[in-house]
Amino acid sequence: MNDFRTGFIAIIGRPNVGKSTLVNALLGQKIAAVSPKPQTTRKRQLGILTSEKYQLVFVDTPGIHKARHKLGEFLNREAEDAFEGMDVILWLVDGSARPNEEDAQIGLVLNKLPRRTSLVLAANKMDSVSAEALSRNLEAYQASVRKEAKVISISATQNQNLNELIELLVSLSPFRAPEFEEDQVTDSYERDIAADLIREACLHKLREEVPHGVGVRIDEFKERENGMLYIGATIFVERESQKGIVIGEGGQMMKAIGSAARKEIEEMGGRPVFLELRVKVLKDWRDDENALQRLGYRMGKKKKRK
Repeated sequence: MNDFRTGFIAIIGRPNVGKSTLVNALLGQKIAAVSPKPQTTRKRQLGILTSEKYQLVFVDTPGIHKARHKLGEFLNREAEDAFEGMDVILWLVDGSARPNEEDAQIGLVLNKLPRRTSLVLAANKMDSVSAEALSRNLEAYQASVRKEAKVISISATQNQNLNELIELLVSLSPFRAPEFEEDQVTDSYERDIAADLIREACLHKLREEVPHGVGVRIDEFKERENGMLYIGATIFVERESQKGIVIGEGGQMMKAIGSAARKEIEEMGGRPVFLELRVKVLKDWRDDENALQRLGYRMGKKKKRK
């Protein structure tokens, strides 16, 4: 075990650069909600990749962005607090685009990190841009971070250079024993992942004005005698008008959301699922600390850094 490496890697980036997609691709299975809409990840979640020689523990964080409500403040705090105790910070950027204000905000945060924490700049979406444009964009991102940062280009959706990324992260990880069992892939409970998958289905199916006003609470999570898993969940929206959109004409939208979510949950757990959904209005819940806590977001004070 003397030559075994274990590394804790925080994945940071602005919303919608592919952090959750990357974690799922590295692990070879889905543990995190994925959507083309930003702010899909709302809580820190560990993804654990173990081989005979290494264990990489990925911390998938919410995207850092300009907060417009208390939920946004929580997301930013979750992302920044994820840096504590990390061996490597993996800054995932959109290699097909130039840096924006949110990237500049991340650069300022990263430059405050202690030098002992390794930094990797990974340009995602290399498959959707020319090599020349990728090089120009990457240079612009590099200008925001210290010179010793390691740089790599990848495509999480096309599995390009992911093995090279793993090798790089392993080389930056210290020699130490594994922290988790070799067959463990996440620290999240199945019911928590189910809530994320229901919310992901909402993100995919609903119109632009609704998705980020959607919260999900698992009310019941029971395995029945016939081996089927029963899940009862409540979808919360902020306004009465949104409730009608989620339900849809004749309940068709709710059926589509339930069908998509059930399929993902069944694939995750490997057993049949009976999913019962309901919709309730919780007015302006994203700006209500009590409501956020009821939905599982712990709104503590921001930690002071030494």
